[in-house]
Amino acid sequence: MTRSFLLATGLLFSAALTPLAAYAEQPANVGDAIMAASAYHDSGDYQHDFDTVIAQARHWVFERAPKVHKPAIVLDIDETTLSNWDEIRADNFGYIANGPCDALPKGPCGAIAWEKSGRAPAFASTLALINEAEKNHVAVFFITGRHEDEREATARNLHLAGIKHWDGLDLRPMISHGYAAHYKAPARAAIEAKGYTIIASIGDQPSDLADGHAEKGFLLPNPFYRVP
Repeated sequence: MTRSFLLATGLLFSAALTPLAAYAEQPANVGDAIMAASAYHDSGDYQHDFDTVIAQARHWVFERAPKVHKPAIVLDIDETTLSNWDEIRADNFGYIANGPCDALPKGPCGAIAWEKSGRAPAFASTLALINEAEKNHVAVFFITGRHEDEREATARNLHLAGIKHWDGLDLRPMISHGYAAHYKAPARAAIEAKGYTIIASIGDQPSDLADGHAEKGFLLPNPFYRVP
């Protein structure tokens, strides 16, 4: 073999072993993200970080409430008030809208069937905040991305989870699709129009807090899914 042939062969072999990152920026590996999210939840760090944000919201709410007219808080439902972890884990962090959910802890678990079953437990720290708000005459409103046809099931789930009273439950109209903020911000504005001062809006997605209509927003951790 000639020296030039050996050199060319060596360059081709070297190129074959060059990491792809040398040519293009890759997105995060989905498998790695699933393992990291599972570890975050199972280690207890997720619950610790969640409770820390709720504690910050609680401190603000009960410091601010006596200073405003008709104080109110607005909460999202999923991964804010109720936990869907059993469904999330069963579906390996995917979203399966349809189909049954009757083999937990195994999947698949249809999201709509899960939500309509009313089995989601409340987060203890959120439940405590809601109960304390009621005792201190702070109105509690829920604004959820769940659609209107789940109203009865959602109300039943809240009751079963220990939440006995609220001042409003806004669900997404059946004809509403697209960005959640386009529905949630006007829903908060409608609460303000009734004379309430929304001193805190609490949710697990940036879209829960976008576009104002609350004195302060509190973003809970959620690396499990994104709702734009």
